[in-house]
Amino acid sequence: MLETLHRIVKEVNTAPDLEQALETIVTEVKGATGSDVCSVYLTDFERREHVLMATEGLHQGAVGKVRLPYHRGLIGLVCERAEPVNLADAPSHSRYLFTHETGETQYKGFLGVPIIQNRKVLGVLVVRQHIQRSFEDEEVTFLFTLAAQLAGAITHAQATGSLVTHSDLAPPNRFLQGRPGSPGVSLGTAVVVYPPADLDAVPDRPSKDPDREEEEFRTAVAAVVQDLMAIEDRFEETLPAEDRALFDAWLMMLGSDSLIGSTVRRIHEGNWASGALRETIEEHAKVFDAMEDIYLRERASDVRDLGRRILMHLQQRVARPTDYPEKTVLVGDEVSAMQLAEVPHGRLVGVVSARGASFSHVAILARAMNVPAVMGLSDLPVNRVDGRFVILEGYLGRLYVSPAPSVIKEYQRLANEDQALFRELEADRDLPCETTDGARVPLYMNTGLITELGSQGSEESEGVGLYRTELPFMVRDSFPGESVQVANYQRVLSAFHPRPVTIRTLDIGGDKPLPYFPVEESNPFLGWRGIRISLDHPEIFLTQVRAMLRAAIGLDNLRILLPMVSHVQEVDDSLLLIQRAHDELIEEGYAVTMPKIGVMIEVPAAVYQVDALARRIDFVSVGTNDLTQYLLAVDRNNAHVADIYDDLHPAVLRALIQIVTGAREYQREVSVCGEMAGNPAAAVLLIGMGVDSLSMNGGSLLRVKWVLRSVSRARARELLQAALRCEKVSEVKLLLGNTLEEMGLGGLLRAGR
Repeated sequence: MLETLHRIVKEVNTAPDLEQALETIVTEVKGATGSDVCSVYLTDFERREHVLMATEGLHQGAVGKVRLPYHRGLIGLVCERAEPVNLADAPSHSRYLFTHETGETQYKGFLGVPIIQNRKVLGVLVVRQHIQRSFEDEEVTFLFTLAAQLAGAITHAQATGSLVTHSDLAPPNRFLQGRPGSPGVSLGTAVVVYPPADLDAVPDRPSKDPDREEEEFRTAVAAVVQDLMAIEDRFEETLPAEDRALFDAWLMMLGSDSLIGSTVRRIHEGNWASGALRETIEEHAKVFDAMEDIYLRERASDVRDLGRRILMHLQQRVARPTDYPEKTVLVGDEVSAMQLAEVPHGRLVGVVSARGASFSHVAILARAMNVPAVMGLSDLPVNRVDGRFVILEGYLGRLYVSPAPSVIKEYQRLANEDQALFRELEADRDLPCETTDGARVPLYMNTGLITELGSQGSEESEGVGLYRTELPFMVRDSFPGESVQVANYQRVLSAFHPRPVTIRTLDIGGDKPLPYFPVEESNPFLGWRGIRISLDHPEIFLTQVRAMLRAAIGLDNLRILLPMVSHVQEVDDSLLLIQRAHDELIEEGYAVTMPKIGVMIEVPAAVYQVDALARRIDFVSVGTNDLTQYLLAVDRNNAHVADIYDDLHPAVLRALIQIVTGAREYQREVSVCGEMAGNPAAAVLLIGMGVDSLSMNGGSLLRVKWVLRSVSRARARELLQAALRCEKVSEVKLLLGNTLEEMGLGGLLRAGR
């Protein structure tokens, strides 16, 4: 039966739509089990009914018409139990329900297995027999396996709206669920964008004239350079210089010897230009793909996008000009930052990407431009939405395609209220962030990706709480020299002077290898990374620290942060090296000063030694993203367990309290720089714990400021105590949501005022 199972699963997975998949299931299962009937019932959750969606053996006219109410019949029993029901004489069971519309006679043998996805019973797969008999264990497991396969197909069909063949199971107010990319509500026309060329489809071919192939390749690269420069010029009036520096990063990649040189080498080794380009781009992209940090892993899409654009020019394809409506919602399987940048100014109202996350370039650009975005819509039917009216809700990551008039009316109201809320937030822009009882709470920015240094948050923040130094190392062919790093750090220190800037030392290695410094490990997430690699290579660490100290000369607003600390000895060794770099520069005649030094608490071991760490350094910064991941043993990038990753877990709250308590023994300042700090509701809890400052992305600053200016520190402490009595994440979230609603601040967490 295993061979039959594999064959059916293959046919189901390759079916063009759900209707065909269901027909395949009922036909093949009926034959494989020797049953007289095989049927599939799907659950209509809005009407609270189980609907017959496919059958082989019953009356075909009943499909889509037979509807069994919740908790009725044997189908309802299977759903209630969420486990198989195997009966030799079904009519004798108290829950048996005869349905004359199906044309059935008295079937006795009954086996029903639930179709379950994410703990939710989507329907029931049933086989029936005229004779009285119980189905064998092998038959039960056979159906159970098929039901599991069918669950994914049903979920996809419900999300994409294709589950409407025989019923209205997909009402016009159904939405597709993704991940929040940029907050806000937008209504507009979907414009689907797609890659200009398919790199994966390029074959290997012999290079008959390598010199000519090289010339064509370099010509194509030059054409892409011209394209990027033209787009950058178009944005000169609408984006600040720091945001436009993103294009400089792309141009730097196009000019890198690693990209150009590797391709030319492959051409002269015998592959034609397109094939050589494909190999080089994939080699570079895989470096980013292998990284745990989604912030850096998203860079792979930029590498591939550059490769596709070069290929387009190699193939001499002229892209058809895209028509952008007045209210354009850009939609794509993987929207790139360059595609976003090509939309004429003033017409872009939303961005929807089937792939990607809030750390991708396109999401960051969307936030910089105050454009709502929804990312990671894996069930997005990209090829079916072009030109259709859509609504996207960036708070919850939802997308409505061709919604009902009532939905449009409601979301237009919410969009208007959102705009009114934004005007209220703007009124607080120049006011200090302090609680109603006068406690000052400095709000800082997280930055490090070039586009994050734009106007979004840079003016209203009180400095930089986390500056990531990884990207300048990633886009080069070798380690950046001291003078190059000085220029990078000086730019950010000058931009925020006299406000403080906390620069994190290189947090790379293991799962985030440099192209020129590869590291292969069986478990990179717990491997050679962060401060570990810096200490093992003091020449890298010393060069970086020297550059930081030199960049701060005359500015004196530098603070240095050490990442991934798990041992006290790591801090001791780091402090010795920092002191050495300082002393060397003094001897060389540089007027450097010793900055404040801090550690990131993101490993559980550091939580339990926070007092020993605090005794050695000047401040503590909590990285709640990794701390939550390690405490809960949940990979936040794994879709199977992403739902149980939550920084409001009671264990995370208690760990944070322990960090604050330990740091207080030595009067050390405590800052939180993870995503938790940018959550207006969570920020109240953090202030209640005694956290001194918060650091977040620029788009969250005004929202967090608004809620903190509306609450007293005493009230925050009361709310924290109530949260600590909760045993579940859902209870904490309900508590916080209700509290903000009572304060009239519910609009910070959802659409509408």
